[in-house]
Amino acid sequence: MRWLDHRNPVPEALRGAIVALGNFDGFHLGHQAVVGEAIAWARAEGRPSIVATFDPHPVRHFKPDAAPFRLTTLEQRQELFLAAGATAMLVFHFDGELAGTTAEDFVRVLLHQRIGAAGVVTGEDFTFGKGRGGNRAVLESLGAECGIEARAVAPVMEGGEPVSSSRIRAALQAGDCETATRLLTRPFAIRGVVQHGDKVGRTIGYPTANLGLENYLRPRYGIYAVTGRLLASGEELKGAANIGIRPTFDPPKELLEPYFFDFAGDLYGQEIEVAFRHFLRPEAKFASLEALQEQMARDCDQARKVLAQNISSARA
Repeated sequence: MRWLDHRNPVPEALRGAIVALGNFDGFHLGHQAVVGEAIAWARAEGRPSIVATFDPHPVRHFKPDAAPFRLTTLEQRQELFLAAGATAMLVFHFDGELAGTTAEDFVRVLLHQRIGAAGVVTGEDFTFGKGRGGNRAVLESLGAECGIEARAVAPVMEGGEPVSSSRIRAALQAGDCETATRLLTRPFAIRGVVQHGDKVGRTIGYPTANLGLENYLRPRYGIYAVTGRLLASGEELKGAANIGIRPTFDPPKELLEPYFFDFAGDLYGQEIEVAFRHFLRPEAKFASLEALQEQMARDCDQARKVLAQNISSARA
């Protein structure tokens, strides 16, 4: 899949594309509907399809001190867009220049001249341009003047509410992995490179793979049943993970620490993805390593049962 930069002209072979336009963080059911419409439209007319996303997220530009909230990295989004059938991903690098671009210039200069879009698909509530001066009606009007057809996709409803990234974030912050998984159509997953830690887990029989959380949303701190995937080999693993500040140890350090069952390999320096399947319990402080070890054994037993049930349900 081609990875395009909005600051550069789109290659000739990709001009005349149908563009799905949005943030698409998480690529949930609603995002999938927008992108699916663009891909179907492109295929019907024999055109390429481009999914355009924003990075950094506009919120990060206007509120640099906002708490981390991302559901996906650019790399994860690229893989999801590719799996959906898109031809290319285009990244709008959100900075001061883009923030100051008027809605009219966004359509005339970026979408028309630089990208050469033949059609654009957005959600009904999509806004763009300086001061959010552009909306669905503006896009349709300006697009028509440039030969760009615009379509909007209605929100996808689930449980009587629209599917949204904010709804998914709220579910994860409550430890509700099941709702997040249903709205995303897959578990929320954190990807990172395994780093060296203090190796306490090894001394108590539970060696963990330590991952920094970077810009990802922080789900509810606690213990989860998880699955892992080694990016280099594609190997799938099952385990239990702690995400939080490890209150038993000093000084507190925010980490994701998965322990993978029946795995004895060396993960240092490897890129892995940890998927959150089920919340088991909140993070807790223990009086001794022995007490922690006993609780970890119970956590792992529970995680094995939950993961076995999930597999059985998926096969049914």
